[in-house]
Amino acid sequence: MVLSEKVTQLMEWTSKKAVIRMNGDKFRRLVKAPPRNYSVIVMFTALQPHRQCVVCKQADEEYQILANSWRFSSAFTNKIFFATVDFDEGSDVFQMLNMNSAPTFINFPPKGKPKRGDTYELQVRGFAAEQLARWIADRTDVNIRVIRPPNYAGPLMLGLLLAVIGGLVYLRRSNLDFLYNKTGWAFAALCFVLAMTSGQMWNHIRGPPYAHKNPHSGQVNYIHGSSQAQFVAETHIVLLFNGGVTLGMVLLHEAATSDMDVGKRKIMCMAGIGLVVVFFSWLLSIFRSKYHGYPYSFLMN
Repeated sequence: MVLSEKVTQLMEWTSKKAVIRMNGDKFRRLVKAPPRNYSVIVMFTALQPHRQCVVCKQADEEYQILANSWRFSSAFTNKIFFATVDFDEGSDVFQMLNMNSAPTFINFPPKGKPKRGDTYELQVRGFAAEQLARWIADRTDVNIRVIRPPNYAGPLMLGLLLAVIGGLVYLRRSNLDFLYNKTGWAFAALCFVLAMTSGQMWNHIRGPPYAHKNPHSGQVNYIHGSSQAQFVAETHIVLLFNGGVTLGMVLLHEAATSDMDVGKRKIMCMAGIGLVVVFFSWLLSIFRSKYHGYPYSFLMN
């Protein structure tokens, strides 16, 4: 195909759908074979249900948002196109590129072969549309403003929460002493601190996968092996362990300051020490698994 035919064909497909589905033949003709004066961002994935690739579906949703943001942008040109190759429709492409994992994002530049930086670091940066847009800007100089479809779940939940709080205040309007309950405010603040220190904000910004399943062994990893990234499941585990350490410290404080009999205070003290020791040793073991070469351990390796 001559260049003008390629561009015309790609523009026609993009006008119908922002992400072009490709098989092996289309990939070879429109992506691999010269001439080209355009970049193609290709997502290699496995979306068929029997593949059970949960991350592929999540990444595809973000990829669709990104591609539609570009398709309906006023800056839209034929300088860059978005495509996807599913393993069940283009296994020969996976073999051609020696690719054995999905999802994978690769930028195919107008000239030459993809360089190392043209493969997106999914495990480090996550698959959020905004992160993909920054990577594309670095590789192609095309800036895409991500426009997400409206999501009313957040405002609805906030409205429901305010309604519940307002209802409780109205029902207890004759006695508002509960608003001055130190334990309640302390518990709310503690929950917020645990959520933030476990990495929930990082998840919101980066959009990492929940976990990683090895395509060869089938083993599921819940802890990321690098200090530069994390899984959603990992933050839940860290939150639980931090909560266990915190509960242990609270029990130790209560054992030292409460007016209960000595026997109950001893039990609280032993339980507090046990919680702190066990959960702190687990936290340290996670730290060691992410920061390779860290020399210290406590009870567990």
